[in-house]
Amino acid sequence: MSTKRLISIVVPAYNEEEALPLFYEQLLAVLEELLDSYEIIFVNDGSSDKTAAILDQLAAENPAVHPLHFSRNFGHQAALSAGLQHAKGDYTISMDADGQHPPKLIPEMIRLADSGYDIVLTQRIEKESKSSFKKWSSETFYKILNKVSDTQTLPGGADFRLMNRESLNALISLPEFHRFLRGMVSWIGFRSIILPFEAPERLAGKTKYSLKKMVRLASDAVFSFSMLPLYIGLSTGALFFVLALIEAIYVLSFWISGNSDKLAPGWSSLMFMMLIIGAVLMIIMGFIGVYVGYIFQEVKHRPVYILRNQDSGSRVQESEKDTEK
Repeated sequence: MSTKRLISIVVPAYNEEEALPLFYEQLLAVLEELLDSYEIIFVNDGSSDKTAAILDQLAAENPAVHPLHFSRNFGHQAALSAGLQHAKGDYTISMDADGQHPPKLIPEMIRLADSGYDIVLTQRIEKESKSSFKKWSSETFYKILNKVSDTQTLPGGADFRLMNRESLNALISLPEFHRFLRGMVSWIGFRSIILPFEAPERLAGKTKYSLKKMVRLASDAVFSFSMLPLYIGLSTGALFFVLALIEAIYVLSFWISGNSDKLAPGWSSLMFMMLIIGAVLMIIMGFIGVYVGYIFQEVKHRPVYILRNQDSGSRVQESEKDTEK
């Protein structure tokens, strides 16, 4: 048998019982056309529906399918991290199970990697039908993140990407607990190329990425890749210090000119300044508290995820299109 590469596909899944069978059919049809070996690592992120049973059934039917089951829901970034850490491929491709990361792009991603790129990033081409709020919030998020961070993150980027072995080893060596993989992939460097794509509609079901989860991801991105919030607090404090100094000079001018009797009672202005200063201090303390909280969670060295299944067997399935020597 000729030596072939191993292609690892990493797919997080959370309550995707409706979309999984359709997605698997699409993915398998593409992989079976490749001349390479492949493994499919599904990460069940603590699903409460039939996702776990479906994945176990797929694994029983196809030795190339390797499901990882979390003990609870740890989140999309943790699920991606688990799959990437278990991938053994020469090339590893991460994608979602809802069908919005089209498997038909996999051959093109592999071709670009073969041409010398370490990482093949994908960028969504936004549809006109996309909700104005979601489009605006996405654009605003990336603009702010790229302004405040030294690490530039691709606007409209997705967790649909290919990484070669060297770049993946560099990524999984990063130990942080709060993970924003799009920023981490950008931070490690390596030669990359962008592959634009138009995301199709979900195969079935509804999105599991709620507004709360998006806000949490945005928070992880900003506080993990920027010190700007601390500088905002310091700058705001300096601004109000200058305003207080101007106020003091203004009041002092009345005393110097002998017109102190013209000064109005200062209770309201005093209370106003006290409230403003108190608010600034609370903002600064809040920013510091967030960073201290992040540090606290890091120093505990808790795992990013916990598996309730371990499989020491092989996850590699040779394609049926093996070539003879």
